[in-house]
Amino acid sequence: MPALRSKPFLAWEPLPYLVVFVLLLLTGVVRPDGPPWLLWPFLVVLGAAVAWLVVGLVRGSRRSNPDQWGDLTTIDGLELVDAPRVEREVRAVVPVADAHRRQPAIELARLYGGTEQLAVLVPRSSRWLSRRYRVGVQLVGGDRPRHAGFLSPAADDRWRGLLDGMREQARYARVPALITGGSRPYGVEVDLSGLERLEGTAAE
Repeated sequence: MPALRSKPFLAWEPLPYLVVFVLLLLTGVVRPDGPPWLLWPFLVVLGAAVAWLVVGLVRGSRRSNPDQWGDLTTIDGLELVDAPRVEREVRAVVPVADAHRRQPAIELARLYGGTEQLAVLVPRSSRWLSRRYRVGVQLVGGDRPRHAGFLSPAADDRWRGLLDGMREQARYARVPALITGGSRPYGVEVDLSGLERLEGTAAE
């Protein structure tokens, strides 16, 4: 089964808010003294939309690891599969995208874990308001995981299938990472050479 590239539309977090907002706008058209055949179905739909919104809020408040956006709260209890660096002629080091949005988290990871540490790759991660699934990079060299960004599009396309298949088995790859720069803006690079070995193992 191919890895999902985006969230199902009905699972998109802002959708219930948009539906309720549109229905509330329509209350200016559908008046209480309007015809019953229009008023009552509208009230039923509005009530169902509000219930959908409340269910989404309750579900979003439940703690899960990773959460609905792919963030980790801890690595305790996760099955991590190490993919250490493999010596090869062609480097498999890739920069982490969106690191500029994660500077405070990266700085704390550098402070507690140093410049060289490990990162857990979490497929089906996303940003708020985005339906697109990406592979999140969680630095785990410090006292707790910190989200450093996402794999670049090319690396995401290359490794999404393997990582998503591992996720289905509740397993996550852990790779070497390097925080670059002596001050902000920091960058993050991950070495993905060990994933080829995992890919070969999965194919057997």
